[in-house]
Amino acid sequence: MEQTLWNFIFIGLTFAVYIGIALWSRAASTKEYYTAGGSVSPFANGMATAADWMSAATFISMAGGIAAAGYGASKFLMGWTGGFVLLTTLMVPYLRKFGKATVPDFVGDRFYSNSARLVAVVCAIFICMTYIMGQMRGVGIVFSRLFDIEIWMGVLIGGGIVFFYAGLGGMKGITYTQVAQYCVMVFAYTIPVVFISMIITGNVIPQFGLVGNYLKEGSEHTVPLIEKINRISLDLGFKEYTAGSDNKLDLFCITAALMVGTAGLPHVIVRFFTVKSVKAVRKSAYWTLGFIAVIYLTAPALGMFARANFIEEINQKTYQAAPDWFKNWENQGMIAWVDKNQDEIMQYRAGNVFLGKPKYVDSKRIKHGPRPVANEIVSTSQNEVYYDKDIIVLANPEMANLPKWVIALVMAGCVAAALSTAAGLLLVLSTSVSHDLMKKIIKPDLTDKQEMRFARMASFGALVIAAYFGINPPSSFVAKTVAFAFGLAASSFFPALIMGIFSKRINKEGAMAGMVCGIGFTLSYIIYFQFLTESKEYWLNISPEGIGFVGMLINFVISYLVSSITPPPPAHVQTMVEDIRIPKGTGDAIHH
Repeated sequence: MEQTLWNFIFIGLTFAVYIGIALWSRAASTKEYYTAGGSVSPFANGMATAADWMSAATFISMAGGIAAAGYGASKFLMGWTGGFVLLTTLMVPYLRKFGKATVPDFVGDRFYSNSARLVAVVCAIFICMTYIMGQMRGVGIVFSRLFDIEIWMGVLIGGGIVFFYAGLGGMKGITYTQVAQYCVMVFAYTIPVVFISMIITGNVIPQFGLVGNYLKEGSEHTVPLIEKINRISLDLGFKEYTAGSDNKLDLFCITAALMVGTAGLPHVIVRFFTVKSVKAVRKSAYWTLGFIAVIYLTAPALGMFARANFIEEINQKTYQAAPDWFKNWENQGMIAWVDKNQDEIMQYRAGNVFLGKPKYVDSKRIKHGPRPVANEIVSTSQNEVYYDKDIIVLANPEMANLPKWVIALVMAGCVAAALSTAAGLLLVLSTSVSHDLMKKIIKPDLTDKQEMRFARMASFGALVIAAYFGINPPSSFVAKTVAFAFGLAASSFFPALIMGIFSKRINKEGAMAGMVCGIGFTLSYIIYFQFLTESKEYWLNISPEGIGFVGMLINFVISYLVSSITPPPPAHVQTMVEDIRIPKGTGDAIHH
């Protein structure tokens, strides 16, 4: 059976399940639309939260980053995992007891001001829009490979599907759809790695294969896989695969921004309002961490196997002998070869192939030889092969010559990862506009029906904007775009939430000033270095992905200073803050 048919079968079956769940669990009230009625079990919510959390950046880009950067990419593993522990221990039990289903709702009530609520709404829109861009890009990459179409067409198809089941079912539909999507993701991520681990190292458990021997050199000359990768990396002009980053400050800032940004992500926080009590929140968190660990503990092995396969399949091969997957991805503009020394052999080395992004001239009509590059200057490095890191997970099964059904399963898993997170983000955007902006600030007399109509209109508008930036992303690397969203969350919501829970002295003036200054600084830094200049001379060598940590510090300092020179919060607010930190009633319903 042809690969295209396998792809259609797996994608078709999974889409049928998602749409069926959306129709079955259609939200009939605002409570079901925003929090699934608060009746989801901890086990199901743990699985749904894991799916919501494991976005296209996790599924597609994290292993690609590990394959390219080795140990230096551990910032994603440490930041995202540590951040989730921070979120579930320091924040969500208290937010759940407070009883507000959205972050702007908490900010508005805790800081006793609709102005603070409005600032939080604006922050939520910036964070979610940036995050959705990465998901839409991931969807476009998968669909372009699946159906041999342009990435922009894939983005539009994925956006339409997300709007259908997120807009129709709300949180209730999203929750049960994400349970199904997690099941697809976990099998799609782990099964290919098990196959590849057995081929490369003889170990059925990928984590053991990571520290095992590389068997492809022959039984008499086996070497540890890590040693093999380090040796190849040095031979090709790269640093050792196990070497860390030279810029320790930037590595720290990126890891910290990802960590505290995780704890400020509104679409993850809201998931814990779908269970019945604070006690159920804690159980749900345990399940979530377990489900996340399955994939996060597999990613390092996948990245290393992919790097070994990529180099073996490409380097020192003629274009005519290149595998089919290379030419297939070439048609999507995700891989390119420039024959710099005219020897008709592909040389993969350290260094950029292009000074800029590769552009292709009528690439699909060219059958042989290097793809011409239009309006770009070829760099002086010896490297002749360009590849987009976002294709590593998708191409890995093809590199290893795995069965066609495994390749189709991986495609379905990538789509599930992107769609699950996009749906959660879309819900947060729509509730921020309909509930926090329209209902709480602009038009308090809105009926439930009108509120849901505004929510669906906001979903459509957000998807249109997200689709545009998915087609024209601020970075071609999905994980990098998503890292910007974490920086925005770190510099805006995290300080406001932490101080709102643990400090009775922080008032509305301090919280608003802190959020505005924190996200304003971070957003300005990202826009300047991503859109307004090509300079890489960062302030203190801190990249845009890590600047959110500095923005967070600015937020804390400004909030404290402004609060110290302005009147303290009212007595009833201070009593409320004291009350939500008391464990009493953790097994009961929401405390009001």
